[in-house]
Amino acid sequence: MNKGAKTGIAVIAAAVLLGGGYGAYALVSGGDSGGDGAKKPRTVVAEPPSAELAASGAKAFLDAWATGDLSAAAKLTDDPDKAQAALQAFQDGVKPSAVHLTVGGPTTAPSAAASKPASAPASASAPAAAGTAPTGVLESFKASVEFAESGTPWNYDGVLGVVKMSDGTAAVHWVPNVIHPKLDAGEAIAVKPLYAAPAAVTDRKGKALGGYPSLTGLLNQLKSAAPQGGDPADAGSGVVISAAGATGGAASPSPSSSAPGSGGGKAADVKLFTVKEPKPVPNLKLTIDADLQQAAEQEVAAQGGKPASLVAIEPSSGNILAYAFSPSTGQNRAFSGATAPGSTMKVLTAAALMEAGLTPGSPMPCPETTMVTGKSISNDEPGAHPDYTLTEAFTHSCNTSFIEKGKDVLKPDSLPSIAKDVFGLGLVWKTGLSNFDTDIPVEGNMAGAASEFIGQGKVRANPLGMASVAATVQSGVFRQPILIPGMEQKKAARTLSPQVLGNLQSLMVQTVRSGTASEVKPALPAGSGAKTGTAEVDTSPDANSWFTAYSGNLAVAAEVQGGGHGSAAAGPAVSKVLRVGNKG
Repeated sequence: MNKGAKTGIAVIAAAVLLGGGYGAYALVSGGDSGGDGAKKPRTVVAEPPSAELAASGAKAFLDAWATGDLSAAAKLTDDPDKAQAALQAFQDGVKPSAVHLTVGGPTTAPSAAASKPASAPASASAPAAAGTAPTGVLESFKASVEFAESGTPWNYDGVLGVVKMSDGTAAVHWVPNVIHPKLDAGEAIAVKPLYAAPAAVTDRKGKALGGYPSLTGLLNQLKSAAPQGGDPADAGSGVVISAAGATGGAASPSPSSSAPGSGGGKAADVKLFTVKEPKPVPNLKLTIDADLQQAAEQEVAAQGGKPASLVAIEPSSGNILAYAFSPSTGQNRAFSGATAPGSTMKVLTAAALMEAGLTPGSPMPCPETTMVTGKSISNDEPGAHPDYTLTEAFTHSCNTSFIEKGKDVLKPDSLPSIAKDVFGLGLVWKTGLSNFDTDIPVEGNMAGAASEFIGQGKVRANPLGMASVAATVQSGVFRQPILIPGMEQKKAARTLSPQVLGNLQSLMVQTVRSGTASEVKPALPAGSGAKTGTAEVDTSPDANSWFTAYSGNLAVAAEVQGGGHGSAAAGPAVSKVLRVGNKG
């Protein structure tokens, strides 16, 4: 005898039981033979069973299941093969010590699962006669499943759909949610290890992180998702629904919901019952700094209703100290935004030019306009400046200088290569939260690449990526941004030479002293390095404002949609966060 197969709700969809048609399901009857001695198929008929027949059919099925006679229980359904396989899989996965099932009686109010259309079993044969539709009776029942590890049983209510067969007997209509009302096709129920989520999530100094709008999604994710492993001695266990074949790993200790648009399949394990509570775990400290987070939230919220985002990173570690986005109920633009970063990309282009042999004093004339793929490109600063050097072209952010000189000395893959090899852009980052990795495509010719030199064209980035750029310039080493201490960090292939790095730092410092960031200079800490960006977007009449900067062991980048020049909106936001400083 197979002890204790757990029971669930077998349901015929109301649409099927109460008038929806399906085929006549052929089952071989053991005692009904034709004149030639051949056994006639046992099929579902249109006539519903009587109340007494439905009740006895439901009770016989539940009694067989509860006593572990799965073969007998399966034969009391209209699809024995599928029922046998499902009941066996359930018993093997759950391994209860005892099962108790009680028929509750007829019901006209099926569970949520009962309202879902039920598909015809694989054994369906010829359709029912024209003008007829098989109907059935809904029988409620109660299940109580016991476990050796727990003194508390798992109790739930179920509903069985019972139909009448051609031999005059009753049968349970088999659908996946016979096992449990939440079980769908392609899923399985089993007992899995449970690991506790942190009791609380704090900043790096142990301060509570509640009340910061931009962190709500992250905190909910961390609190509801348990570790996928750990010390087995700390694990509990629970009954969960998983995708079939994925029942071996650890499960979340909290229920998950179906993913929108997923066709009813679960996005993650769904916990139905806790058999054994996992041991509690200590608070989880993030890399976030509450003081910097407060400043970041204030600055993105102060942009006059314009969508904005900001990220602060510690260059010496890659730790993300703050991130914020507005509106806080929308997309996390700080991590998942994907728009042109404008002239902040010139930090990388300048590095590529200097690796190609230029120095800060190398001539880089700034014509008033130039042509790129048939489009005239101009500068924010009026007029031509034929005497500009790389320093002046960078600090005044001359688009035409970078395009013309880039076409002369760089290759189509120069910018993507240095971005990935030195700055880590284009690597797949795992920060602890979903993010978009900066994308700088390799163009097939210099005409296409020229737009990328000034952060336009097909370049896509966000403040997470551009804050990391400033952090790499400050420290000289790319350290992949992370939110949880100890996470694995991707490494860049190489670093800039000391000479190129020093020159690049000087260019960013000079931009604050006398260049496009000088308007923000009074608010920036002394010695800051920065680069402004004004990115044109075809879908918006106003340019997006970008600013990336560093001061001490802190790098910050921000973008404001439709904010105009980099120093007009993003710059002041970055400066106020930098002034809070990294006091960890």
